[in-house]
Amino acid sequence: MDPTGDIPFDVFAKLCPSRGTLEHVTGRWGSLTLGALHEGTFRFNELRRRVEGVSEKMLSQTLQALERDGLVHRDAQPTNPPRVDYELTPLGREVAERLLSLIHFVEGRMPAVLEARESYDEARGGR
Repeated sequence: MDPTGDIPFDVFAKLCPSRGTLEHVTGRWGSLTLGALHEGTFRFNELRRRVEGVSEKMLSQTLQALERDGLVHRDAQPTNPPRVDYELTPLGREVAERLLSLIHFVEGRMPAVLEARESYDEARGGR
């Protein structure tokens, strides 16, 4: 529900706008970008180096979506050459903190995940 209590949101409803935001936050590049920005302010290429494997196009699209959702602030400074910094908004910081809890949990449980994968693959004739 929204802060005023007037409009109920249901991510499971096909047309609910929260579904798109959830996709932006939990998608591979969105979650990694939010996690990286939790470390501080980054310029575009610094962020691209931090989030290994993301293409310039995907990072640009991800940042635009997160900015539109109010999670990332883009600060373009009129210098020569232009300087653009990205940082989390207060809402983005809150989302990133929750996301990082999940990320750290998954990282900590990887031995169990890898064991499960191995068992699964062996049961299906080895992959």
